[in-house]
Amino acid sequence: MGRIDEIANRYVAEWAPLSPTGATFVGIAGHDDKLDDLSPEGYRARADLTRRTLAELEVTEPATELERTAKEAMQERLGLDLARYDAGEVTSEVSVITSGLHEIRMVFDLMPTATSDDQANIAARLNGFAGALEGYKTTLREALAAGEVSSKVQLVEVAKQCDIWVDPTGDNFFHGLVERLGAEGALGADLRRGAAAATAATAEFGQFLRNEVAPHGRDKQAAGRERYELASQYFLGAKVDLDETYAWGFAELARLEAEMRTVAGRIAGSGASVDEAVAKLDADPDRTIRGKEAFRDWMQELADKAIAELNGTHFDIPEQVRRIECCLAPTSDGAIYYTGPSEDFSRPGRMWWAVPQGITDFSTWREVTTVYHEGVPGHHLQVAQTAVRADLLNRWQRLLCWVSGHGEGWALYSERLMDELGYLEDPGDKLGMLDGQAMRAARVIVDIGMHLELEIPKDNPFGFHPGERWTPELGWEFMRAHCRVPDENLRFELNRYLGWPGQAPSYKVGERIWLQAREDAKARKGADFDLREFHRQALDLGALGLDPLRRALARL
Repeated sequence: MGRIDEIANRYVAEWAPLSPTGATFVGIAGHDDKLDDLSPEGYRARADLTRRTLAELEVTEPATELERTAKEAMQERLGLDLARYDAGEVTSEVSVITSGLHEIRMVFDLMPTATSDDQANIAARLNGFAGALEGYKTTLREALAAGEVSSKVQLVEVAKQCDIWVDPTGDNFFHGLVERLGAEGALGADLRRGAAAATAATAEFGQFLRNEVAPHGRDKQAAGRERYELASQYFLGAKVDLDETYAWGFAELARLEAEMRTVAGRIAGSGASVDEAVAKLDADPDRTIRGKEAFRDWMQELADKAIAELNGTHFDIPEQVRRIECCLAPTSDGAIYYTGPSEDFSRPGRMWWAVPQGITDFSTWREVTTVYHEGVPGHHLQVAQTAVRADLLNRWQRLLCWVSGHGEGWALYSERLMDELGYLEDPGDKLGMLDGQAMRAARVIVDIGMHLELEIPKDNPFGFHPGERWTPELGWEFMRAHCRVPDENLRFELNRYLGWPGQAPSYKVGERIWLQAREDAKARKGADFDLREFHRQALDLGALGLDPLRRALARL
């Protein structure tokens, strides 16, 4: 083991006790009865570890090409982590999808429940929930005093999430969790006591956000160029020309919608509109599943089939990765996401869907591509394969490194790849993929446009409010015009963009960079280029920023 790998592995060992919930997320055992210290001291301790590690990396030379890639990946990620902390972003960020509250709430979704020890860990965390939120209040108060605060709208929306999580007629999250465990005796009493305390603390935290923080929240949701540039670089692991990317978004959306019209003709007859094709697909009972449990089972069957067929043909899928679980999340905010396996693979990778309340019917044509995105060859193959490769990657690379542009870009690239491989020959499934791609292109436009408050091009291909400046209201109008997503889901999507600047474009921009990397490899290797080998080499690098990825691929 070289010095870079020693530094990386030591970082993980020191990080896990500082982030017990993070340890649970990545499957490091031994910390499952504790929650993160969300006080200012807790955030400082994690930042100090990052600072020390960066200083050590700076004076350490890599011994091998693999270590060179690992060093570049760590310097890029940890450097941006520290830059965001120093800018006040980490300690003040509260949005509908990310905050200290969300981290400690979501960890319960991944905790094992089978044994009394498992349930005792859950009880310990439930009973520690109120204390963690008290520390988090102090952090948010200090950030507010320093002039760092999220937008008023986001703070109020998260307060509403708190209301739903604890509502007995809503998610009833903590009590529902304990009821499902069914524990009796002293352990059952401890769990019920913890559920009551966590419920009360969450409800009170919602009032804290609503009454104490939100009145001082930013009236404008736009991040502004300086904050957005840092956010964009963080989510992509690459610096891009935001104005060029904004213009590209319009061209890419127009290209995708033209292709959608062509496919619509195959579905509903020559000259049919996309909406007419969608109506025909939605009216097809063979493409509709009723009930979220039945829909979960359909996703599981399709995910298993993809693994079986792709293994040994287009990918060499390690044995540990040939298992994925499709799950319904215990919340209802509309999010779809993937969580990786535990370090020892006792917990498999999982695809989650937080189905909004009131949604009971599901159109399969829309979601075939979602299964490929979250499963194989998307997130599950990428993340779980990285976890397997202890022979090539250090522990930090396998467990802690995640770059949205790399991961989400790969998953979106995987959707397109499945089309190239012939898995979307059904025109309905193809339209579903294109519709998802179009939504990702639309949010490149909307996210950059809203946060930089750019002018809408006078010659934009859609004739949409030419010459006006982007606002959240125009963002909603544009997304509704170009996305076939239920309003419940779309409202969450827009709130997510506004509260998490730079993340939404990372899918489509990440895919763009992945495609460029593939074309660069083709140009370098000429007749020797092999797609299966390109994928193997790229995934064997593990997760890393897209700029370091391009440098590493160029050295292969």
